[in-house]
Amino acid sequence: MNHVPPRQLEVFVRAAAAGSLRQAAEQLHLTQPAASMALAELERRLGAPLFDRVRGRLHLSPRGRALLPLAQDLLERQAAFVRAATDTGGVLSGELRIGASNTVGNYRVEELLGDFVRAHPQVTVRLRVGNTDGIARALAAHALDVACVEGAVLHPELEAVHWRDDALQVVAPAAHPLAVRRRLTAADFADVDWVVREAGSATRALTERLLERLPPPRRQLELAQTEAIKQAVVAGLGIALLPEVAVREALADGRLRALPVPFLQPLLQRRLTLLLARGRYRGGALAAFLRATIGQFPTPSPEIPECSPAPTRLPPSTPSSPRRSPRKTGARKTTSS
Repeated sequence: MNHVPPRQLEVFVRAAAAGSLRQAAEQLHLTQPAASMALAELERRLGAPLFDRVRGRLHLSPRGRALLPLAQDLLERQAAFVRAATDTGGVLSGELRIGASNTVGNYRVEELLGDFVRAHPQVTVRLRVGNTDGIARALAAHALDVACVEGAVLHPELEAVHWRDDALQVVAPAAHPLAVRRRLTAADFADVDWVVREAGSATRALTERLLERLPPPRRQLELAQTEAIKQAVVAGLGIALLPEVAVREALADGRLRALPVPFLQPLLQRRLTLLLARGRYRGGALAAFLRATIGQFPTPSPEIPECSPAPTRLPPSTPSSPRRSPRKTGARKTTSS
């Protein structure tokens, strides 16, 4: 095997990201038979399957997982070569796949993308929003180019760069008994109803750490969206720990009250971090995005970065186990958190 056509690599990379040959063909403006033929020829050249076919979906085989980052790097370097050779006057083009956790993707998207999108209108930005666990796994699986999440993530294939700090508030409905108190202690939270995020969310992990310092809740309602939790608290279904940026308007107009909990203050601050795939080639679009968001272009590091206490630990091949929780009552943008 002396040569692999770029088109075959493109079909491989797109199919790995989409999990579907049909979607890969659509994105590359190919017929599905043409895409299927390209992938079959690549697998024939390699002498091994790149995917396992399970119920109509494509799942990377061990060989495919090993070769995917190399295929992506080859395509990115080829695109960089074409840009340099055609002398586009410094105008960037192409595609950048960005992942964001719920707080960032829904409440800080202008801060994250604004400067970059305005400076590079020819770059197609695809934003995927999910919980921290899912976004970090997608980046490690090469389905994303960069991600921005809440808190720290410890994963051997990822490195983190501090972006900015994020404040949180314990909030209650305006008519809640705790909302009229000027001072609160841990004992005041006995038999209180809480509304929390789903397992895998950085906000959920922080809520569990907070609840360890308080009496057990009476009930716990789990919802998968920050906005849904905010509305549930406004409706009187419980209290919650939420990002300040998400409840700012509701606090201002009186629908919610921030509870005075100085004894919990160390848990009400966290870091927002950019996640990067360790050792992976960083093309022009990613370099420009990093400069726009953090003012620098960090070079890949082979060392595991130091993380803040209680990071989200993500083994590369096994799902993380949710921590013990009390009983329960029950751009293109996609949301799953």
